[in-house]
Formats: sequence, structure tokens, C-alpha cells
Amino acid sequence: MANKILAFEIGTEELPAFDLHAATKQLPGLAKAAFDAANVSYGEVEVYTTPRRLIVIATDIPEATEAYEEVFRGPAAKIAFDAEGNPTKAALGFARGKGVDASALERRDENGVEYVYAVKSVESRNVAELLPELLANLITSITWPKTQRWGNLDDRFARPVRWLFAMLGEDVIPVEFAGLTAGNVTYGHRFLSKGAIEVPCACKLIETLRANFVVTSEADREAVIREQAAAVEAKTGLVADLPAKTMEEVVNLTEYPTVMVGEFDELFLAVPKEITVDAMLVHQRYFPLFNADGSLSNKFLITSNGDAAFEANIIDGNQRVVAARLYDAKFFYDEDLKKPLEAYVDGLEEMTFQESLGSMRAKADRISALAESLAVEAGLSAEDVVDAKRAGYLAKADLTTQAVFEFTAVQGIMGSYYAAASGETAQVAQAISDHYRPRFAGDDLPESGVGKVVAMADKIDTICGLFSVGQGPTGSSDPFALRRSAIGIIAMLEAGLPVSLMAAIDASLATYAAAGVSFDMDAVRAEIVDFFVTRTKVILKDGGCAPDTIEAVLATGVSEPAVFITRVRALEAARSGEAETFDDLATAYARANNLRDPEAGIEFDEAMINEVEHALTCAVIQAESRVAKALADDDYATALAELASLRAPIDLFFERTMIMDEDLAVRANRMKILNRFVAVFANVADFGKMAKTK
Repeated sequence: MANKILAFEIGTEELPAFDLHAATKQLPGLAKAAFDAANVSYGEVEVYTTPRRLIVIATDIPEATEAYEEVFRGPAAKIAFDAEGNPTKAALGFARGKGVDASALERRDENGVEYVYAVKSVESRNVAELLPELLANLITSITWPKTQRWGNLDDRFARPVRWLFAMLGEDVIPVEFAGLTAGNVTYGHRFLSKGAIEVPCACKLIETLRANFVVTSEADREAVIREQAAAVEAKTGLVADLPAKTMEEVVNLTEYPTVMVGEFDELFLAVPKEITVDAMLVHQRYFPLFNADGSLSNKFLITSNGDAAFEANIIDGNQRVVAARLYDAKFFYDEDLKKPLEAYVDGLEEMTFQESLGSMRAKADRISALAESLAVEAGLSAEDVVDAKRAGYLAKADLTTQAVFEFTAVQGIMGSYYAAASGETAQVAQAISDHYRPRFAGDDLPESGVGKVVAMADKIDTICGLFSVGQGPTGSSDPFALRRSAIGIIAMLEAGLPVSLMAAIDASLATYAAAGVSFDMDAVRAEIVDFFVTRTKVILKDGGCAPDTIEAVLATGVSEPAVFITRVRALEAARSGEAETFDDLATAYARANNLRDPEAGIEFDEAMINEVEHALTCAVIQAESRVAKALADDDYATALAELASLRAPIDLFFERTMIMDEDLAVRANRMKILNRFVAVFANVADFGKMAKTK
């Protein structure tokens, strides 16, 4: 008999959008694992999901599983049987564990050692008989952030399950869960379809749902929304903002998306566009529409799950909702503007930064002081230093405003508007907006030097403070997003912010110690430095740098991220450009490093050296001064080129010189030459970590 299609649908109340997205990713793997565990072969496994259903379609399902043998190796025969050939406890336990009688155990020779084996014959089984339990277990194998019970049932799921559909070809599979038994009945769109729908066979399920106003996959629903949004853009000349996160949510709020255009009163355009956009995207899941010049229009896209025949009513209802939200936003904004931004700073005293680290007011003072110090170190102008100190002081002030309390995503942004309205300099206002940047890897950096030092001061203060009270990241847990903060600092340093991370860490920890926070300064500092080094290594590895190149540079003790990154990338480039030279040099370095005697020193006796040794020592002495100058000039590429020039003389030295000469004085002198050679590399890279082992 020909293989068949299996269709399994779990029908539910509307599922949470992001939870549904996660379940959609889980299901293919869970289904395949379930089939594999039951020895059920299959062709393709496809998953379709909507807010009201999870569907698995598997092709090429056979009528029966294939019979096979399971073979398990047990203990050695000498352990499994006693001298009389009777099974020992080891054999009996092994046999019992594998579900066979001890008398059925087989002996097999493996390279002269005899072992016992348990062989089980697994008979062919009717797949239709296996599927009810397999599919019921599939339901419970889905992981949800939260589950619930309903009625008087003990079964749990993300939302109440209302129907089950399960068919293998034209046959119903009676899967049981939560008091339901699967049949051949499904349901279309909640409003646009009418009642229960009988499906003649598994192969018709998706087709039937599509005919009943259900767009069955996330990808298809997103395509529908984008196509309709593009049509609106073409018609109106406006540009839709369709951010990925909001789109991911919207596609899982609708089964049959229809895009409609709503609008709000133009008076709300006087409110900063960021707060209006936040109100629409985050709070209402509307997509804002912008004019061609980038300014916000008073129109927006609604993604409806209702009947397009009632478009006017749907738009009117949504416009009422957004109007109420925007009235709130405008009221909060207007109220906040009644006081200068500085007036909100004292309110930070009532906000806790961290229970052991004091208030946000204290944090503002620390940011201000550290930003000023960093600005001076960075060589900013006197005016910029003043602006950095001021921006640091005001950076968190908007946290106490009504607008930010209601629309938390616009913190910093609102502070920037309020600062400008209060008469602060344009640079202070911009720095307040920018100090949360970069928010994630690849995000834009703060625009100005002032913005960068304020952003760095804020992030350093958070990292040092939380490490000092034992709240650093552990494993995969990072509740304060310190890794993200570290990545932001590294990005700014790499982009050319001319300050020392180590000095900033020291200054921040000293501030906490002076404030009475009790911690081991040296231990916490070492922990923070290692934290930054680890983040930098991850960035370099993700950027394609070889692990041994990274370790070679790290071994020199470099800890400043910008220096670390520059040197690793320069070494990686030089290594790839002259692979043979650097591989051989690494091997020679490793050999010299292994043979040398560090206690012998580096002052060799020129009177004792031969021609080959003279060539090497001359090359080393020249390289010493040139490498030192290159490093002083931050010209790491030149330093590497100088090291590469040592390849020929060191190769010749090893080829023609007996290091371990019988004359102990000669041997000692050669050790000093090797010490001098190795010392040239000390501040550049440990090439031994790049040496290939044979």
C-alpha cells in the first residue's frame, strides 16, 4: 500500500504572539524526534501555525514500521559469567535492563576480548496504532513560558485546546488530550468562516483552511501584510515603518490580515515623533507612516483580523483607541515641559539604582564626574568638557517625567527634547539622547565625542557597580544586560574614543569604594577586566579571527580593547598575507622559547659568537629598536613586519648551530642569544601559541 500524508492540528484559543513564534520554531524538531523515536519513517515535515492552531504535516508515512534488531554490548564475558558458565549479577542486571533473558545473551569476540551482547528483535508495528500516543505526547512536548488549566481538567497548554484534527490519509487517528478526541473536523477563521468543517483527507487540510480565510503560515501572513503596505505606499506616497519585532508580533495576532489606513488629529504631530511612534508600535501594534522627507505623517497602518466589509467601523474603532493614547502622550509632554529638565534631577533620589548602590540621583553624580574625567582624557575642548559634565548630570533626569513613566522606551529621547526646551546646549541635548547607545551590537554609536564619553561613563558605572556587589553575569544569565553594555563600550573604543578603559574602571571602582560600598578592589577589578577581555575575544572570533591569533596577542598582557582588537586584526592580516613566513616564524619562536633558559639573561658575549650567531644577533638588535618604536607609534603592522624579518636568521641559526654544545660556556651564550630573540616578541605576540604541532 502506498505511503500516506499525516495531518495533525491542535486548535486553541488565541495564543500569545511571541510564544506562538517560539513554538513554531520548536515543532519541526519535536515532530521529527517523535517519529524517529517510534521508528516511523517520513518524507518531509512541515509546520503551519496561526494564533488559533498548530499544524504538523508529514509526508510519506508508511503503513507499518520496519522490523529491526537492537544490539547492545554488555560487560566482558569474564565478568558476566563465573567459572562454571553461570551468569553473574552483572549479566543478570544487564539482561534485565535490556528486556531479555540472561540465557539469550550472546558472546562475541572483539580483538581478542569476549563481550556479551543482548539482541532484541523489534517487530513491525502498524503506524496508525502508534500515532495516537505519539501525537498526544507531541502536544505535551511543546515548551511554553506559561501554561494553564481550564475547566476541571489537569491537562495544561498555553491556552485552552478546543479541537483536535488528526488524519492519516483518509483515516482518522483518535488522538486524545484534555477530554477531546481528534476527528476529521477543523475550523476556519473565527469570524469569516462558519462553524465546523469536515475534511475528506489529510492532504486537504491546508487547502480547506485557506479556503476558509486562514493564512496558514507566519511567512505567508507577513508577505500579505508587506504587499498590502506597499500598495498603500504607492497610493499615498508615504513610507511605512515595519520594524521586525512588531511585525513578528502582528503576524501572530491575525489569521487573515487585512491592512487598513487610519489617521489621527494633526495636533498630535506637535508631540515628539518618537513618543507617538512608540504609542503606535509598542502599545497598539500599528505601523506609522512617514512623509518622504522623514517627518511623521498623521496616518498609520492597522492590521485587522476582521471582515474587510466593515472597514469603516474597524478603522473608526482603532482611531478612537489611538486618539486616547495620543491625548495621554500630549498631556504628559505638555505637563513635563512646565519645568526645566534640571528640576527633575532631585526626583531621582526616590528611584533606586540597585539596593546596595544607592539611588539614581547618586548615579547621576557619578556619571557626571566620570564623563568629565573621560572628556579631559579624550582631549575634548573646554566647552565640550563642560557639556559632558552637564549631560552626565541630566542624562537620567527624564526617568522621573510623566511621559517616560508611561512610555519607557523613549527614555533619553524625551530628556533630549526637554533639555533643548530648557535652554541646554544642542550638544548636551544630543548627548542625553545618545547616552543609551549603542543599545545592541551593530547599533549606531553616539554622534559626538561628548555623547560617547557620557555613554561610556553610564555603562562603566553600571558594570563596575554591579560587579562590586556580586551581581555580574553568570552563565547565560545577564539580567542587567552588562554584556550588551560592555559590547557598546568596546565598540566606542574601537571607533577611536581615545580613553583608557582600565583607567575608567579604576576611577569608577574608587568612587564606589569612597561611597562606602564594601568589596575587594583587586579581585573585582580583575573580574571586570576579564569580563571585558572575554567580550572582546567573542567579538574577534565572531569577526572571523583565529582563536590562536587572539591568544597569541592576549598572552602579551594587553587588556585595552581597542589595542587588543587592532593587534589581533593586524596579526591576522599579516598571517594570511604571508602565511608561510608567519607559520615558520611561529614554529621557530616556539622552538627558541622551549630551548631557552630565562635565568641566563640576555647579555651574550660577542667574542664567543660565530658568523651565523652574529647575523642573528644583529637582526635581533635592529628589530628591538624598530619594534619598540612601532609599538610606541601604535603601528602594529610595522612591528609584525620587523618580526617577520627575523625568520631567515633564526632559521639559519637553528640549521647550523648546535644549541646544546658540549662546551657549557658556549651553550650558555647561545641560551642568552635565544633569550634575546624571544624578548623581541614579548610586547607583540606569543608566536608559540600559533605554532603548528606535528
